Amino acid sequence: MINAMRDEVTNIVTVEDPIEYNLDGINQVQINSAIGLTFAGCLKSILRQDPNVILIGEIRDLETAEIAFRAAMTGHLVLSTVHTNDAPSTITRLVDLGVPRYLVASLVMGVIAQRLVRSVCPRCRTDMSPSLESLVSLRISPESAKEISFQYGKGCNYCNYLGYQGRAGLYEILEMTPSLREIVANGATEQDLRSAALASGMISLGEDGLTKAKEGLTTIEELLRVIEIREDLQTFCSKCGHSIHVDFQICPYCAHSVSNNCHACGKPLQPEWMYCPYCRCRAEDVSLPGLSQPNQA
Repeated sequence: MINAMRDEVTNIVTVEDPIEYNLDGINQVQINSAIGLTFAGCLKSILRQDPNVILIGEIRDLETAEIAFRAAMTGHLVLSTVHTNDAPSTITRLVDLGVPRYLVASLVMGVIAQRLVRSVCPRCRTDMSPSLESLVSLRISPESAKEISFQYGKGCNYCNYLGYQGRAGLYEILEMTPSLREIVANGATEQDLRSAALASGMISLGEDGLTKAKEGLTTIEELLRVIEIREDLQTFCSKCGHSIHVDFQICPYCAHSVSNNCHACGKPLQPEWMYCPYCRCRAEDVSLPGLSQPNQA
């Protein structure tokens, strides 16, 4: 992002610990806590130099967060990082640090969550059938998996017989729309914020990862290694192949029924279950694509 913005007339200052890349034309400051050169201390001095863009290596405490938001209030573009699991939880993290909700709602422009997954080797890639355990973990029914060409690397000299070569990014981009700003200011929970963000078009890390696995760019096993398994993880529609939320009753793209709940009690069920463990309903009463039928006595 810094490389995309830098030019001869833009004053860009970074405060990092440590400086990992030396960027030409950028004023970079190395933090040294031993002599009192902290994030907060540097930012106070940097604001006097009238920078256009400020990059803060990491927001770790309230003091740093307050100065960062103060800089944003005075017209500076501030870039920084926060250690969280996904994009919506970054909003919760800032509030937990002590930043007032109205400031978070009005000043945060967007959040990008990212993960790196290993890419399937392009020279030894081949089709594969994921294990039932992997499909269950990702909430993908066996019937849906049959319509998708998953791939893996067999191993060759090019990839040192690892099956992977290079890495690809998984991204979750939360853009603070007027509606999202309103619910943040009104004290929405993290789950409410996530639901609203998904409804406004945000693509989750899980959805982006499943899409890349479907395209053969990475493997199901690699996705399970990197992505935290959550209830908001996406699955695939068995009819049109689009990535959809696991709680959806129908596919919003083709209107195909994708319910994975018990008809009797409405509880969520797993693809390999033959009975509902909540109400003892038999499999033939369960609306779950690909569910095995029990043997009749």
